Amino acid sequence: MSVAKRAPIEYLITPFNRFFHTSASGGLVLLACTAIAMLWANSALGDSYTAFRELHLRVGVGASTLDLSLMHWVNDGVMAVFFFVVGLEIKRELLVGELSTPRKALLPIVAAAGGMLVPAVLYLHFNQGGPLAAGWGVPIATDIAFALGILSLLGDRVPVSLKIFLTAVAIADDMGAVLIIALFYTSQLSLAHLGAGLALLGLMALANALGVRRTLPYLLLGCGAWLLFYFSGVHATVSGVIAAMTIPARPRRGAEDFLAKSRGILKEFERAREEGARGMLESKRQPQLLLTLREACRDAETPLQRLDALLHPWVAFAIMPLFALVNAGVLLPADMAQAIAQPVNLGIVCGLVLGKPLGVTLSSLALTVSGLAPKLAGVNWRHLLGAGCLAGIGFTMSIFITELAFSDAAVKESAKLGILSGSLVSALLGWGVLRGLTDPPQAR
Repeated sequence: MSVAKRAPIEYLITPFNRFFHTSASGGLVLLACTAIAMLWANSALGDSYTAFRELHLRVGVGASTLDLSLMHWVNDGVMAVFFFVVGLEIKRELLVGELSTPRKALLPIVAAAGGMLVPAVLYLHFNQGGPLAAGWGVPIATDIAFALGILSLLGDRVPVSLKIFLTAVAIADDMGAVLIIALFYTSQLSLAHLGAGLALLGLMALANALGVRRTLPYLLLGCGAWLLFYFSGVHATVSGVIAAMTIPARPRRGAEDFLAKSRGILKEFERAREEGARGMLESKRQPQLLLTLREACRDAETPLQRLDALLHPWVAFAIMPLFALVNAGVLLPADMAQAIAQPVNLGIVCGLVLGKPLGVTLSSLALTVSGLAPKLAGVNWRHLLGAGCLAGIGFTMSIFITELAFSDAAVKESAKLGILSGSLVSALLGWGVLRGLTDPPQAR
């Protein structure tokens, strides 16, 4: 049997594609952009970094114009796509994943709740009263990309059940974080704009119910909902999560219909080939059959899967790195110990480094030991402790909530220093606990 010859360009792009599709690669790019932002902000070119993220961009015509800084566009606009993808993942987990039944969902939801409650309490212990108390939501979040990236680097040392558990915990954590943003970090509310935005989201749900499977109507209505939410006072990214819930999760054609139609198309394609055409360019029928097969494949795929596959690389390799680039440029103080000793930083660092593992581990053990939830296969308390430590990597969501919780620029910079410090320590602790736990199974 002959083997197709590889084009020269494939030898160049294959290593990139291999990197692009590894689960850890998005976290590595995010880490690189974080390092670039830190170095840039603390270098002799620090003023240019400030100018970069304060660069103003105008979109619109006449009175209907948004004139926002790059940082504002990223945090309020581009990050809506990130939250949309988060919403798609939440919907998938609720339908067919680890949150699809009460028995499956109990353990990760309770673990996520414990991992949110304990950090918030620890933060408030150091910041009772005053404007700094508003930052209680900062240490509650888990950065799923970084956490799963660390897990993937450990390979077979980590049981598959633990990876699934941490993924479900992170998604449940995202659900809680979105609710907290909507309920507690909303500015002055405009009911008219909010009502209009919810009406557009209602139209998206109606389109789903009527069987609309094209993505363009959802895109147009979703953009309109984002704009109305922006003017309503509810953070615009919340609209991204709600919009994701309206995306159809059922295909136009079932598996049996797709198999029957595709087999018929392939048989016609073979007959057209046997009729004497020596190549695709000489055949009139074969290109048309390929287009028909492509449409059949599209009808057999759910819009939710298609959008998730389309947007996930953009989120992992463009949106989140850009977010890190404009937000992570924190000026390092001369006396780091004194800076970390500030109440806002103590609350964040203790919440991430201590609160997360305590909340996740103790709540998980309480459920499994009591028999209320089934034990995870191959997982002991040290595995749960390692996962809890990795849940303390707040980064993206923590920085995002920081921008909403505080108005003072100096407090924001201080809080971000605490987030970066706490996330780094949590990553090292989680890696250390799981790395030293077991050796990977030996090949026989």
